[in-house]
Amino acid sequence: MNWNKWIRQTHRWLSIAFTLAVVANFIVLGAGWASVARWIVYTPLPPLFLLLFTGLYMFVLPYAAQWRAERARA
Repeated sequence: MNWNKWIRQTHRWLSIAFTLAVVANFIVLGAGWASVARWIVYTPLPPLFLLLFTGLYMFVLPYAAQWRAERARA
């Protein structure tokens, strides 16, 4: 598996983990268990930060490819 496919697959799995963490957060806060499980509030943050980095990488990829193609032509 090449590097780009690995990043995309990681991004997909991180988005699932983030979604589940947010859903769990809403369930805990809605049920009033926030005082018992205070740590649940912070569970979406690690996947969110990793999603930021993988998302920025995928955002920059087309621009980097265009830059490399222009550089190769010159």
